[in-house]
Amino acid sequence: MEEKNSFVLRHLSDLQPDLWWLDSDPLEPAARSSLIGDVGADLCVVGAGYTGLWTALLAKERDPGRDVVVVEQYETGAGASGRNGGFCSASLTHGFANGMRRYASEMGLIEAMGRENLDEIEDTIRRYAIECDFERTGELRVAIEPWQLRDMLAEASLRNEMGDHVEVLSREQVQARIHSPIYEGAIFDPDGTALVDPARLVWGLERACLGLGVAIYENSKVQRLEDIEGGVRVHTSYGAVSASRVALATNVFPSLVRAARKYVVPVFDYQLVTEPLTPEQRASIGWTGREGVADAGNQFHYYRLTQDGSILWGGYDAIYNFRGRVQRDYDFNAETYATLAAHFLKTFPQLAGIKFTHGWGGAIDTCTRFSPFWGTAHHGRVAYVMGFTGLGVGATRFGAQTMLDLLDDVDSPRTRLTMVRKKPLPFPPEPLRWLFIRLTQWSIRRADANQGRRNPWLRLLDRLGLGFDS
Repeated sequence: MEEKNSFVLRHLSDLQPDLWWLDSDPLEPAARSSLIGDVGADLCVVGAGYTGLWTALLAKERDPGRDVVVVEQYETGAGASGRNGGFCSASLTHGFANGMRRYASEMGLIEAMGRENLDEIEDTIRRYAIECDFERTGELRVAIEPWQLRDMLAEASLRNEMGDHVEVLSREQVQARIHSPIYEGAIFDPDGTALVDPARLVWGLERACLGLGVAIYENSKVQRLEDIEGGVRVHTSYGAVSASRVALATNVFPSLVRAARKYVVPVFDYQLVTEPLTPEQRASIGWTGREGVADAGNQFHYYRLTQDGSILWGGYDAIYNFRGRVQRDYDFNAETYATLAAHFLKTFPQLAGIKFTHGWGGAIDTCTRFSPFWGTAHHGRVAYVMGFTGLGVGATRFGAQTMLDLLDDVDSPRTRLTMVRKKPLPFPPEPLRWLFIRLTQWSIRRADANQGRRNPWLRLLDRLGLGFDS
């Protein structure tokens, strides 16, 4: 056992605790000034990640005369928007199966909205000339155990009835695409996922916003919201924004609407990146289609090729710290990196000896239904969206659109959706929250080790409409 562990750990000997996307990128923009003093706005957006920047951009596109201000507590893209794996999915419900369990009668419409949303993201990237390595590669969801194939045929048939274009691949077919001895089959979605450089995407959205006249202030943490006549006053450390409407795009950070905090918890997700593959290594794994990949386990990995021919490998562990603590120290986790490296070498044993150069992690906001939810406060002058659960690169644009509909009092097909009108079940308070999450994670691991069979605890969650599966 020690010899095996030593073999795995040698692949981590050159690992740097750095975010690969930010490694000497010439497109990283200059810092923006902090908000000093008082300003007025028609719309104040709190948070300069994907959700906040999409909100600002769409607001200006809807009404170019609207005065929009964005305030960010750190720098643009400092949270999950700048450090994710770059999977831009059409799914708005954290996968089709998750959506069907919760919104079966509306899934045809939701799927159509998701495809339209992804097309509009691609169009926006083209119109604003955003250099973010956008590739419509599609995605393979691979089965690594025979039991994971059970529902793939039924899912593919149902999705295609709703307008998707997916196919089930046999063991031989998927291994012809990517050479891994553990693949048993897959669902291939050729156009429902694009790969992007996530940091460059958030920087590009920032530049697009600035070009439309949006004011962006960094290092301006919002301390509180105050109702004023005709609007809301957004107080920061050194100033304030008085706005008619406020959009909260705070993701995993504690919501400024205290009543919304019980619906989300922060969980930590981690990623590794290899050194660039040699031509011989690349030939040994195939992967000429550059598809994004995720395996079909309840605890799953996601992985992709980068522009320089490295492999980004992440997922599996989702770590919740007692009381939802979010600290920069948690962004590096040596034990999880060792686990990820071991699973990587099991998937691609032909790459033994390759070195991982970068490793990082960070918190994502998850809720009990694994997909976004919306709400309003302060007499409808404040709106929020959160709970993307790590699949927000694409869904944040839809979340921003819907949030603007709520603020503008627009009756749209989006605002009529059940997922928009109803919130998820809240998490229990501590220490029950910690026990609830740990028991659920233990049960999920047991299900993966037991042919996918769900124990009484998971079946109870299913009956309650929680349906935890990742």
